Parts: sequence; C-alpha cells; structure tokens
Amino acid sequence: MAKYNMTSGNIAGHLTRFAVPMVIGNMFQLTYNAVDSIIVGRYVGDEAQAAIGIANPLMNVLLFFVVGACNGIGVILSECFGAGDKEKFRRELGTSVSAGVVFFLMLALVFWLGADSLLGWISTPPAVMGDTARYLRIVLLGLGFSFLYNVYAAAVRSTGNTSLPLLFLIISSCLNIGLDFWLVVGCGLKTEGAALGTVIAQAFSAVFCIGFASFRLPLLRLGIKELKVDVSLLKKVLHYSVSTGLQQITLNVGKVLIQSFVNPLGVQAVAAFNAVNRIDDFVFQPEQSIASAVTTFVAQNRGAGETKRVRRCMWHGLALETVYWMFIGTVVFTQAEALMQVFTAEEGSRMVQIGMVYLQYMSFFYLLPAVTNWMQGYIRGFGRMNVCLMATFVQMLGRVGAGAFLIPRYGIVGVAFSCFLGWIVMLAFEIPYYLIHKREL
Repeated sequence: MAKYNMTSGNIAGHLTRFAVPMVIGNMFQLTYNAVDSIIVGRYVGDEAQAAIGIANPLMNVLLFFVVGACNGIGVILSECFGAGDKEKFRRELGTSVSAGVVFFLMLALVFWLGADSLLGWISTPPAVMGDTARYLRIVLLGLGFSFLYNVYAAAVRSTGNTSLPLLFLIISSCLNIGLDFWLVVGCGLKTEGAALGTVIAQAFSAVFCIGFASFRLPLLRLGIKELKVDVSLLKKVLHYSVSTGLQQITLNVGKVLIQSFVNPLGVQAVAAFNAVNRIDDFVFQPEQSIASAVTTFVAQNRGAGETKRVRRCMWHGLALETVYWMFIGTVVFTQAEALMQVFTAEEGSRMVQIGMVYLQYMSFFYLLPAVTNWMQGYIRGFGRMNVCLMATFVQMLGRVGAGAFLIPRYGIVGVAFSCFLGWIVMLAFEIPYYLIHKREL
C-alpha cells in the first residue's frame, strides 16, 4: 500500500503526479465527448450540432451526478487507505458498487421515459426535437457503464494511482473517435451514430477498467462476499455520495436553465453555445483535477493524522491553480477563433463570431473557477460535502438569476457575465466559511 501513499514525501510533487494523469485522462474523456459535436457539426450540419448541444446538458445532469457520487465515495476510500484499513476499504467499495448500479439504472429509466417532456420544458426548437430525443435516449443506455467506470476509477485514485484510469480513457477515447467516423460518416447514422459510439466506448472503459484494476491491485478485487450492501456503512456512503452527486446535479440543472434561455436565440446561437461549452469543459477539467488531488491528499493525511501536511497542501494547491489559469487564459484569448472553427466547416460563420467574443471574455474569468475549485477540493477533503453543495447552490442561483436578465438582452456574451457573477457569489460564500472554520479545518 505504501507505493501510492501521500502521507509522506514532497507535497507539491504528490499533487502534481496525482493531478497530471487526471488532467490527461479528463482531456481524453472530453475529447470523445466533443468528437460527437465536431464530427456531427462538420459532416451533418448545424441543426444536428444544435440537437447534441441541447441533449448534452440534460445528459450531463446524470453523468455529473455519477461523477460527483463517485468522488464522494473516493473520499471515504482515501480515508480508509490513509488509515491502512484494507478490510473496511473493500467493504466500502462493495457497498458502493452494489447500491450504485441499481440506483443509476433506475434513474436512467426515469429519464428515458420523461425525455420528451424534459425537452419541451427547456423550449427545444421543433426543428431539432426528434434528433435530440433520439440522441438522448441512446446515450442513456450507457449510464450504468459510466457509473461502474467512475466508481472503480475513484477507488484506484483513492490509493494515489491515477495511471490506470488514464490508460483506459485513452483507449476508449480512440475507440469512440473511430466509431463516430464509421457510424456517422461511413454509415450515415447522423446523431444516432454519435450516441452509439459514445455508449460503446463507455462500456469498453468500464469493463476493462474493472478487470485490469482488479488484476493489478488486489485491494480492488471483490468477491461475492464483498459485493453486497453493508448497512452499517451505507449511511456514510449515502451522505458522501449523495451530497457530492447533488452538488453536480445543482451545477448541471443550472446549465439546463441557462440552455433554456439560449434556445430561443436560434439555431446558430445554440450551436455556438454548444461549441463554447465544450471548450469550457476542457478548460475546467484541469482545475477540477488539481482540486481532486487536493481532496485525496487531505483525506489520506487526515486518516493518517498528519495535520501539518494538510495545512501546507492548501497553498500548494492554490499555486498550481493560479499557474494553470495564466497559461490557459492566454491560450483561449489568443486562439479563440481557431478553437471555434474546429466545430464547423464554414469559415468565419456567425456561429464562430458569436463564440469568439464569449471566449475572449471568459479567458479572464477562468481565474474564478480555479479559485473556487481549489477551495472546494480542500473543504471536501475534510468530508464537508454539504458545504460544497451549498456553495454550488448559491453559485447557480447567482448564475441563473443573472442569465435570466442578461442572455435575452446580450446573447451568448450574457452567458459569460452570468458565469462571472455566479463565481463571485460562490466565493462570497466559501471564503467567509473558511475564515470562520479555519481552526477547525
């Protein structure tokens, strides 16, 4: 177990070695998510691009709930690992897998049945309603695979190892790109082909991550004995996973509401919004990966009673977030047009122009989510999931409230400023909390 233990050694080195494979892995995951938009936008058209753009925020409510729940489970597993309690680690993992599979399959069924109503509720344009519903229902088939991959990836990362999840994300990303070209371009399946490619890639990453991780790390090798719900552990699993899952749902319900303000602006605006969302996702993932490194480091060292290392970790994390923002902000500001052009075959289109203005504003605003992610990573490492949930909730209230006023008047630029205001509100909640509870944390 000592190979990936973060309770001794250089703090900055641990955070960097943990975060970099996560950044690379998340980039590959985002790549195979963005491939749908890029290939459909270039080979099918703006209406199909808009259909995927409308479906994605709805699907992301579920996918990010999965990711959030698994991150919460990962905090518990990190504490067990830091304390050296192998038996409890395996029982926690078995309880999480057994309860989670049932729950997320039921959730996927509910969304499947309610897809048409949800799309009507967010003012989906009639021209793309059919394509959007078909894409959403097919992608829902992969939700169970997504949970299995993420819970095992969280278990592996809780030991300090981010290399194995990275390996399978790279393989599944390459597979998804190949499948999208074959199904969308070769077979002419349009949006349905893009959805099928995503589901197959998710299934591949889940099956092989579980199999190979269990082979390489005996701690993760579960038998029938462990694959049952341990009621004595379930309460803590639910508290951590539901709180972090609800945090992600809150974030993405807010995005769905923002999408509902954008949809009446027309197909070009919706297509531009889909493209800039994909770019935002690429920017945010490294910030979130650094925060995850901080969370795992804090949880492991708490479990081992290394309080001095916990305090020092906080400032190392902030330094990493700030350096990353300086780099990515410069890239996005100077390359905004080139980034937008990736999503369409039409040179200098209105969609590209709309997205360019948004990205140039956001290149400055990206500092704020870097700071909020850092703060949340630290607080989450102490198990204060409800605090992170409340911070995200007030952020979404600020963002949606500002968006309702700004987007109808200023279009996509209004989205950028509503994000800015939401992050300001979030920091206004998090910083006083930290100052008040600094000694306790």
